[in-house]
Amino acid sequence: MANVIALSVLVLVFVISTVRSVNMGALALVAAFVVGTLVFTVDTSEILDGFPASLFVILVGVTYLFALARNNGTVDWIIHAAVRAVRGRVALVPWAMFAVCAAVTAMGAVSPAAVAIIAPVAMGFATRYRIHPMLMGFMVVQGATAGSFSPIGIFGVITNDVMRQNGLPSSPALLFVSTFAAAAVVAAIAYVSFGGRALIARGASERVLVNAVGNVSGGGDTITGSGPGDSSKGGGKPSGGTAPHEGALNLERRLTLLGLASLALGALVFDLDVGFTALTVAVLLTLIFPASARGAVDKISWGTVLLIGGIVTYVALLQNQNTVQWLGDSVAHVGIPLLAAFLICLIGAIVSAFASTTGILGALIPLAIPFLMTGQVNATGLVIALAISSSLVDCSPFSTNGALVVANAAPEERDVVFGLTMRWGMTIMVVTPILAWLLFVVPWSV
Repeated sequence: MANVIALSVLVLVFVISTVRSVNMGALALVAAFVVGTLVFTVDTSEILDGFPASLFVILVGVTYLFALARNNGTVDWIIHAAVRAVRGRVALVPWAMFAVCAAVTAMGAVSPAAVAIIAPVAMGFATRYRIHPMLMGFMVVQGATAGSFSPIGIFGVITNDVMRQNGLPSSPALLFVSTFAAAAVVAAIAYVSFGGRALIARGASERVLVNAVGNVSGGGDTITGSGPGDSSKGGGKPSGGTAPHEGALNLERRLTLLGLASLALGALVFDLDVGFTALTVAVLLTLIFPASARGAVDKISWGTVLLIGGIVTYVALLQNQNTVQWLGDSVAHVGIPLLAAFLICLIGAIVSAFASTTGILGALIPLAIPFLMTGQVNATGLVIALAISSSLVDCSPFSTNGALVVANAAPEERDVVFGLTMRWGMTIMVVTPILAWLLFVVPWSV
């Protein structure tokens, strides 16, 4: 009975956080306290044993470093460099936005933060150069998803950390490549469906696009995002106050790019701790350039940190009380392992379309651990399928990323964009688990 109550509370946490404006992590911490003390009769010290200290350091480190990159204009420079790289070819602008989003989330930026910065820029290009807003919005969202499962991306860190802690085989590189490819395929389908071929037919005749970098809003304003680090209207100066013109790669931005490259190299080649390495780079940049680092700590994604900390703490409580083992055994006894694997992917897609992808990854993977440990289904294949199923639906207007796209569409196009994102999001919610299951679970488990 206690196991049923604990799992029902977990479902309730997802439902309440979806319909009410309350952080899922805060709600999960309260649930852990209530369920732990009243249902499992354990003290608070045992509840707090499940708090993910190492994951906390990783999330704080990478989001702190990304906040610095936003403050000193490095993110702006990356966006402008990508636009200049297309050399006036309007057909390549959506792919440039895809690449920029993938790059910044692969460096450790939280997916909604990347979309919040880049979506206003991208939708501004869409309006000015007659690009379908749905096409541009999809490229931004799927780009953010494509990079998030890198070994130092937020989703990748969460997934790989859970696998590693439970002694299950994992392949960070394969996870990244598979999810990136899946997001790119969805982006390509959207590109063809929403006027990509017409953009190609326009060719490179609109060379003015090169000169329009910094003047894409249609009203003579400089290019702007929606968060700190945006250029100001007259001077093109990031909010940090120390960086020069948006197109210049000054010393501070060079060192920031070097720091991001060092983080990737240290994590991938030298197996350094991602969190402490990111914190080291961020602290060094702060010491060297204190002016543009003002307020960076406040811009750490504390909401995401709280969300993950709370969800993982609650799931750890369930693990310690053998509730997860009980659920895993129940799933394993369904009698058809492949069917159970499909149901896990489908649940991930449905919940993630209306709630936090970060939260569902932090909850579903641990809940599937006992089932995975039976060996009836390939663990790596199922986790990749679950990752794809839970993340591609972020284009839904009920998720943060999809909502940001709708909010940044032109007012006269907003209703159309909402309807299209809803239809496409719901379609992806149904189709993606089936395809991911067929491609990554069935062949690897038979």
